[in-house]
Amino acid sequence: MINPSISGWIDKYFHENENNFIDFKGSFTSFYKTVRESGFIYGYTISFNLKESYPIEKFSQDEITKVGLLTSLYYVYTLVTGDTDSKNFIKTAKNFYKEVQHENYIFLKNILPSANNSSKLEVIINDRIQTNANFISKNFSHIITNALLFIDVLAFFNYLKAKNHFSAKYIKDFELCCIKIVSLALNVKQNKTKYDELIIKLFENSLRYTKSPEFEESSLEKLNFQDYPHILERLYLLDLTEMALWNDEKLESKELQFLNEIIIRLQLEHINLDNSCQNIDQFISKYKEEIPYFNYSNPVKHFYDQTNKTVTKLIIRNKNRLIKEISESKELMILLLQSTSRELDETEKKKVKKQLLDICKTIPSLTIFLLPGGGILLPILIKYIPQLLPSSFNENLED
Repeated sequence: MINPSISGWIDKYFHENENNFIDFKGSFTSFYKTVRESGFIYGYTISFNLKESYPIEKFSQDEITKVGLLTSLYYVYTLVTGDTDSKNFIKTAKNFYKEVQHENYIFLKNILPSANNSSKLEVIINDRIQTNANFISKNFSHIITNALLFIDVLAFFNYLKAKNHFSAKYIKDFELCCIKIVSLALNVKQNKTKYDELIIKLFENSLRYTKSPEFEESSLEKLNFQDYPHILERLYLLDLTEMALWNDEKLESKELQFLNEIIIRLQLEHINLDNSCQNIDQFISKYKEEIPYFNYSNPVKHFYDQTNKTVTKLIIRNKNRLIKEISESKELMILLLQSTSRELDETEKKKVKKQLLDICKTIPSLTIFLLPGGGILLPILIKYIPQLLPSSFNENLED
C-alpha cells in the first residue's frame, strides 16, 4: 500500500492499480458523477474512484486529497487523449502545472534539479492541497478550498483540449466566476447572518492562481457562461451554487428560484438540479459525523469562532511583546481603545492596520497575519487586543 507522504508514492500507486482504473468509455458525465460521489467535489474525499476500493483508513485527509486529485487528473487525461500510459500522463500533468504555475515551477526546478517527473508532480500536488487541520498555515482556508481543487481538473481538461493554445487566463477567469456565482447565491438567502459575508472572503483567500482579485458586484446576466460550454464545467458550477446555498433546513422559495435560473443560464436539464440537490443531501447525511464542516448549522460561523480562538491564543502567547511594541505608539493605543466604543473611520482603520502589520513583522509567531488571507484575521486581532489587555493599555496611556 502507498504512503502519500513519502517520495515515490505516485509510481507505486499506478503500479498497484494498473488494472483497477475505471473505463468511463468516453463519458465525462459518468466521470463527474463518480467524482461527486467520492466527495472530491465537496472538498472531503472518501474514496479514490477505482473498480476495487482502496484502503484509506490509515490515511490523513491531506493524503486522501492528494490521491483524489491525482486520480481525477488521470481520468481526465485518459478521457481526452485515450492514452492510459501513466508515465505519459505524469509528464503531461507536470508540464501543465509548469505552465499555470510558472514561478512556482522555476523554484521547484531549482530545489529539485535532477528529480524525475513523478517526484516533481508529487511536490506540486503536495503544494496544491489544503485541509481544515492546518488551515491557519495554508491561507486560513477551510473545506471550501478543497472543493475548489476541481478547478485544477477543469483547467487540465482545457489544457489537453487546447493543446498549444491554452491560456492560464482561463483558470483565473473561472475562479472569479466561481466567487461571483457563490456571492449571488448568498445574496438570495432570506435568513442571512453576519457570518455569511465571510464566505466570500474565504473563497477569495482560497484562490490559487489569482492574486488579490478585485471583486465587483455582478448578476447572472453579466456572467458569461458561454465561456464554459463543457458539461464538466457547468455541472461543477451548479454543484458549487448548491453548496453555497446548502443548510440543514429546506431551501426557501427565492433560493429554489435562483437555482432554477442557474440551470437555465447553464443550459442544463432540471434533472441535473435534482441530482445536485439529492447528491449533496445524501453525502452530508451519510458522512456528517465525519466532516467537521457539516457538523454545524452555520459552517462559516464555526470557521469564525475557531479563528477567534486561534487569534486569542496568539495574543496571549505574545502578550508581553505586544505590550512593548504597541506602547511605543500612543496613537495606536488610543485608536485601539476607541475601537471598543465606536466605529473607527476609514483613515483610522488604515492607520491601525498598517501599524499592526508593522508590529506583526517584528514578532515571528504573528507573521501569519502577513500571509495571503491574513487580512481576514486582522479585525479579530484589533478587537481582542484591548479586551485582553485593558489594564496594561490604560497604564501606558496614563504615562
